[in-house]
Amino acid sequence: MAWNVFKFCTALRALGSIMILFVIGIIGFTYYALVVVNYGPSLLLGGLDSFTALLLLALFHFLLVMLLWSYFSVVATDPGGVPPGWRPELDIEKSDGNEAAIAEASPLSAGDSSSHIVRHCRKCNQYKPPRSHHCSVCGRCILKMDHHCVWVVNCVGARNYKSFLLFLFYTFLETTVVAVSLFPAFLVFFTDGDDEITVSLGSLASTFVAFILNIAFALSVLGFLIMHIMLVARNTTTIEAYEKYTTPNSPYDLGRMANFEQVFGRNKMYWFVPLYTEEDMKRLPALEGLDFTSRLEESQPLQSL
Repeated sequence: MAWNVFKFCTALRALGSIMILFVIGIIGFTYYALVVVNYGPSLLLGGLDSFTALLLLALFHFLLVMLLWSYFSVVATDPGGVPPGWRPELDIEKSDGNEAAIAEASPLSAGDSSSHIVRHCRKCNQYKPPRSHHCSVCGRCILKMDHHCVWVVNCVGARNYKSFLLFLFYTFLETTVVAVSLFPAFLVFFTDGDDEITVSLGSLASTFVAFILNIAFALSVLGFLIMHIMLVARNTTTIEAYEKYTTPNSPYDLGRMANFEQVFGRNKMYWFVPLYTEEDMKRLPALEGLDFTSRLEESQPLQSL
């Protein structure tokens, strides 16, 4: 019998508070290196140095607020679970609850989330909406599940995917700003020994570590962000992209703009904040993860949402 590693996935729950504290610790350390050690004291110098520091710190704090807002929105928002007793909108009474017969009639019903065949979760013992998957860490089916992220201690699904993408976006901007800002101070490490160094060894060390951390995060998050932009453009998820039944063209691909609006909403004023308007929630049921339009079903998909 093959060894099922997924039965140990519940151990990841223990990382919950630790990962949140780790993220806050990295942010706090970066704040100390940038604000307290390097640019905070420049505010008292006056002149161009003070003005430059003021602009940079204003940008840094704005991005920091947006990053934290997006991050805790992902952490605190339920990604979307299947409502108890949910049943698909078709006549399944003829099956008399015989899910095995349904699966036998259509082999894709057990694994291909893009299929419109009725799907049933053996672990939750209930029907699954299209694009939903069972998370071994959370112990339930998640609507339009993308993946379980240990950094946010939560699944990324239909209801918090926008917040997750904004978290990646603002993290990339923030770490890039920090890395560029600390680069001149970082070069002090490589100055000649004859040059007079006016900062303490502790300040140099904190600047060095903060620069390395932020440049590493900026590069890694950039790759992750590009990947998710491509997924949004095709209206697919990370899981769907790796499913063996996935075709090059997603059956839910409605066109780039429509795909984007399914995640971020139609109101442009809300595209860069982890919120939706009530109008968006009413007009776009796909945001709730229970109603999706396939390009195979509707030639003008937005009118049906």
